[in-house]
Amino acid sequence: MRRDDRDDPFDDIFREIERMMNEMMGGNFDMDVEMGGPAGFGADTHVDVQETDDEVRVVADLPGVDKDDIKLTCDGEVLTISATSDHRDYDERVRLPATVDEHSASATYNNGVLEVVMDRADASTDIDVN
Repeated sequence: MRRDDRDDPFDDIFREIERMMNEMMGGNFDMDVEMGGPAGFGADTHVDVQETDDEVRVVADLPGVDKDDIKLTCDGEVLTISATSDHRDYDERVRLPATVDEHSASATYNNGVLEVVMDRADASTDIDVN
């Protein structure tokens, strides 16, 4: 008898986890549950986001990547990490827990660990009326 993928007992659990992650993260969290599916961020890469009153810190494991192969961009709300190694490509968009001043960002990469630190942006800015 051929196994029908629709009868996978864990499929409903994974769909519920994906739904809750989308609800919590406010975006398109995509949990690839197929065996042999594309390996991307989250498969075996750890990303940690920490915030204080003054800054937001993102720490990501990028094993096997050369520093010159890492590209970072930020629009103040989302940090995009792109990197390439001999074995895989990384492309992650990390929604930041607070708006940051992307021009204040500094990044270090040491022994496969990327750390990006950004100052939090002011909650509001005074606007002069002329």
